[in-house]
Amino acid sequence: MNERERLGSRLGFIMLSAGCAIGCGNVWKFPWMCGQNGGGGFMLVYLICLLILGLPVMTMEFAVGRASQASPLYMYRKLQKPGTKWSIMGGISLIGNIALMSFYTVVTGWIIYYFIKFLTGGNENFGFVNMITDPAINVAYLLITVALAFVVLSYNIQSGLERVTKYMMSILIVLMLVLAGRSMLLPGAKEGLAFYLVPDFSKINGRVIVSAMNQAFFTLSLGIGSMAIFGSYIGKTHALMGESINVILLDTLVAVVAGLIIFPACFTYGLEVNAGPSLLFDTMAAVFNDMEGGRWWGTMFFLFMSFAAMSTVLAVCENILAMVRELTGWSRPKGSLICGVVVFVLALTTALGYSVLHFQPFAEGSAWLDFWDFIVSTNALPIGSLTLALFCSLKLGWGWDNFIEEANTGKGIKIQQWMKPIFMYVVPVVILIIYVYGLITFPWK
Repeated sequence: MNERERLGSRLGFIMLSAGCAIGCGNVWKFPWMCGQNGGGGFMLVYLICLLILGLPVMTMEFAVGRASQASPLYMYRKLQKPGTKWSIMGGISLIGNIALMSFYTVVTGWIIYYFIKFLTGGNENFGFVNMITDPAINVAYLLITVALAFVVLSYNIQSGLERVTKYMMSILIVLMLVLAGRSMLLPGAKEGLAFYLVPDFSKINGRVIVSAMNQAFFTLSLGIGSMAIFGSYIGKTHALMGESINVILLDTLVAVVAGLIIFPACFTYGLEVNAGPSLLFDTMAAVFNDMEGGRWWGTMFFLFMSFAAMSTVLAVCENILAMVRELTGWSRPKGSLICGVVVFVLALTTALGYSVLHFQPFAEGSAWLDFWDFIVSTNALPIGSLTLALFCSLKLGWGWDNFIEEANTGKGIKIQQWMKPIFMYVVPVVILIIYVYGLITFPWK
């Protein structure tokens, strides 16, 4: 391959990393996870997981990416000591990214479909169940999503991915703040905000903690190299903990504001906060249909959701593309075409999983989407994050001294010596305990 591509600016790096983190995890998955896990209590545990686990793991992932100057497929191999086998995680990273796109591209297609329905005034007579059980809608909008992503990625990173993401992220944040302001003026805002922001400690249990950790890793795209790839595209002018804080703050802002939009609306219109994956779709559609000028508010809402979802699709598909190109030496256009076809074919399982390709992997009601999410959220993200923590801490891995030297290179907030026990012991132990508990209590049947 030619000399490694570079991002054009620090803003581009922050927006691109935040774009990967911000997406369906914030605005589709976070609200329904929060609603199903008791509201404010889940929010509190989630914020603690971001601080204690998310921030250290993101800093480690950026550091490994920048030091290796390679995609996740080869980053462990470049930094590991002779005779060790950390490089096996490269293959797991590739599988994790592909599994993520095997359902995430379909959900993104759903969001684009809702945007089109509101934009064209067809928002009165459709619903979530009707949509997911219609094969034609699912395949068509999946194709639109995948084609859009890989057309952008066929250009070089500055003129394609970086430029598009900077504009999308800026518009997204403005749109969200406008919609949150509108929602906060609704008559049920007080009750909605109380449910969302005031913790009920009686509802915090082991399942809530597992859900909060998995959601923290999911929303930040940690553990499968999605952040490492952007670390490999930046220079050494800024220390990495400060950059991680910037990305996490942006990501958390969007997740929190999503709740400020959705929960006041739910309590105003008497809608279920624990509706699950359909919360964003049926609930918000009902809200907009009952609201004066609702068609246009709905159009704006699903437009920014399309931006958020596509930013993550672009970032993760860039990760897949970078790994495949390092493996094969293909050009961007050729790699984009082949990767696009593979992602599309695998995602057909989810797109057709509620109509043609029925499959119940776990408890009643589960489908292909739940299978792919189990691979990613329940396994690949925590295992990958645990591996990163051990790799950056142990002498058998890359080692603490090498990690600190890389992470603290440049100006900005640096890792302090007193943080060492948190990175070396607290992070891996807590991840392992929560991961094992999650497997033991998982609703298998």
